[in-house]
Amino acid sequence: MGKVTGFLEIDRQVAKYQTASDRIRHFREFTIPMSDAEVQKQAARCMDCGIPFCHGDTGCPVHNQIPDWNDLVYSGKWKEAIANLHSTNNFPEFTGRVCPAPCEEACTLNLEDVPVTIKTVEQAIADKAYELGYIVPQPATVKTGKRVAVIGSGPSGMAAAQQLARAGHEVHVYERESKAGGLLRYGIPDFKMEKNFIDRRVEQMQGEGVTFHYGFNIGVDIPAEKLIAEHDAVLYCGGSETPREAGIPGADLAGVHDAMPYLVQQNRRVGREDIDSVGWPSDPILAGGKHVVVVGGGDTASDCVGTAFRQGAVRVTQLDIRPQPPEKEDKLAVWPYWATKMRTSSSQAEGAVREFQVGTLEFVGEDGILTGVKCVQVDEKRKPIAGTEFIIKADLAFIAIGFRGPFTDSVVKELDGKMAISTDKRGSQNVIANTRDYKTSVDKLWAAGDVRRGQSLVVWAIREGRQAAAAIDEALMGSTILPR
Repeated sequence: MGKVTGFLEIDRQVAKYQTASDRIRHFREFTIPMSDAEVQKQAARCMDCGIPFCHGDTGCPVHNQIPDWNDLVYSGKWKEAIANLHSTNNFPEFTGRVCPAPCEEACTLNLEDVPVTIKTVEQAIADKAYELGYIVPQPATVKTGKRVAVIGSGPSGMAAAQQLARAGHEVHVYERESKAGGLLRYGIPDFKMEKNFIDRRVEQMQGEGVTFHYGFNIGVDIPAEKLIAEHDAVLYCGGSETPREAGIPGADLAGVHDAMPYLVQQNRRVGREDIDSVGWPSDPILAGGKHVVVVGGGDTASDCVGTAFRQGAVRVTQLDIRPQPPEKEDKLAVWPYWATKMRTSSSQAEGAVREFQVGTLEFVGEDGILTGVKCVQVDEKRKPIAGTEFIIKADLAFIAIGFRGPFTDSVVKELDGKMAISTDKRGSQNVIANTRDYKTSVDKLWAAGDVRRGQSLVVWAIREGRQAAAAIDEALMGSTILPR
């Protein structure tokens, strides 16, 4: 906790943004950081609430000890605060930027709609720690002689690799792309998180003995079976990247795309990389001067909205099949859980037209080129309401309705044929492994992150990577010093 009476004396304040008219002119982060003094005041609002729901499974998947580091920040003990935060979260600068903050939903003060600004404080701790030189490599003093391979360098793979290296194992990370980060780098736009934060963590991990191998698509370029044979353990953290099939007629028209190729291309442009990417279409997709329609109401759809505005879209319309949620939730019915209520992302606030309770019937076009999106109002059961059809003008449309599992032409396909790896056969192809030991049906192979649980949050990926690392360390050594 912070100051005993802080929540009574200090108003909740959140970091300000650059104005929309300014921020859509660039792809950099646009949050204006708070001063150290203001961050300390916000940390002081953490109250002696008895049961801190903010850091249980309800609020924080990695179980950040939020009241403890709030108190340390309030007291100006930044070094102790980052040590505490790192004890549960390898990458607080990631989650402090892109996590939707279920911890704030679970905060006791959220009963009055004024939760502690936990996410802001978390980011501030990490950024301050880098500024003061507190984040440095922590190589293991004793090596175990065990070799572990990690397939995929998204947040789960990175977290697991760092933990395993600190336990003394020789760790090799194999990444399909040219840089580490997975969809954290190539899916999340730079205006939400600039990628130098990933680069400096990679540098830290290399200082701890982790070896990164880029441009290796395991299961295609190198057999996964070979990796399993050459290592004492292999952890599969391939992510969830296969788009859900919308089944909308006209999806083959020029101008209709899945969301992820669009986001990946722009992130590669910002990173001064070639837009060609393994597994994604490489024809340029640009929104400048176009009427854009985004089908879907989640974070990926919102990222498409913000990217389109920055590319110079004339108009962006976002379609959500769900009813428009209420402005305010019933606290006594849902707290401390994540509430369904009207939320507006920074990208949507930049000028998007949002249509709720609307189904997408068809992409329409002329001469094979998209000209519009045919829509219809739907009822509470998402059934079309006769006579409510309408067409929205569109030169470019993105389908952003989620992901159904990992790419199936790599590890899963190979091991399904050779070693009968167990997967969820209901269309997702997620690798089956429990959350106790993360072991798959294949000997010496573990799985964690979205490839196991399905598409989820960065914070869940970090949790699973850490827990899988502890399970692997215990399997190799008989016991583990790594926290779960």
